[in-house]
Amino acid sequence: MVTMATAQSIPESPASDSESTGASEPRRLSETTPAKLAVKDLTISYAGTPALSDVSLDVREHEIFGIIGPANAGKTSFLKCLNLMNTFTAGMEVEGQILFNGLDTHRLKNVYALRSRIGVVFPLPVGLPLTIYENVALSPRLRGVKNKADLDVVVERCLTRAALWDEVKDRLNSLGSLLSGGQQQRLTIARALSQEPELLMLDEFSIAVDPVTTMRIEEVLMELRSEMTIILVTNLVQQARRLADRTAFFLEGKCVEIGETGALFEGNVQDQRTSDYIEGKFG
Repeated sequence: MVTMATAQSIPESPASDSESTGASEPRRLSETTPAKLAVKDLTISYAGTPALSDVSLDVREHEIFGIIGPANAGKTSFLKCLNLMNTFTAGMEVEGQILFNGLDTHRLKNVYALRSRIGVVFPLPVGLPLTIYENVALSPRLRGVKNKADLDVVVERCLTRAALWDEVKDRLNSLGSLLSGGQQQRLTIARALSQEPELLMLDEFSIAVDPVTTMRIEEVLMELRSEMTIILVTNLVQQARRLADRTAFFLEGKCVEIGETGALFEGNVQDQRTSDYIEGKFG
């Protein structure tokens, strides 16, 4: 079981290339691109039953890193560990090392600072009992943003990026819980973006979202990778093909392989099971 140690501050990430190239031109990734996240020998179990075994991988700065695989492959458990959400789950045991900006996350006592840097969106929306406006403004307020005009800018920007602004701009003071399921999911995405995370994790975000809105959000994710790193867990293999720079295939609690997405989808795989899953032969 991973234990807590001395508190340390979270180091700032290197300056983004978006400062020089602009959001429309995310930098070309290579094997020398720094790792935003490094996972080493990660093993997860629930009350002694293994869910994920010996996973080691790096997620590079400013990439969209896709994770595909059938149900019960360990994908969601993997995400939960990255910002220490495993501490909310009784009986969930974690072994191994997770480095964020080079720092071992399990040596942090201030997990709230970590979670403000690593945003997460799960498949089903979790709305706060607040207005649409306050759902998005809450995180900036906690960071010390008090000016109403500044908050207005953040709320509009985040709702626009989540493809929701046009639908709710005239009812921002309505409860977020009154929105449709798909709208609530997009509100959850907007709230995650309001944290200004360095790493954004999305776990099958499009389950409750219609295809047209899904495509709009995908366009936003392509733009956002010049500002942040994104981990995208998806049950839609073609979504991974459209978005991910690299893709990992999880199966039965193992990371079977990781490769450049284009190569994997062209059949350049190390394990035949990867091609079989991509081709829909099982899932």
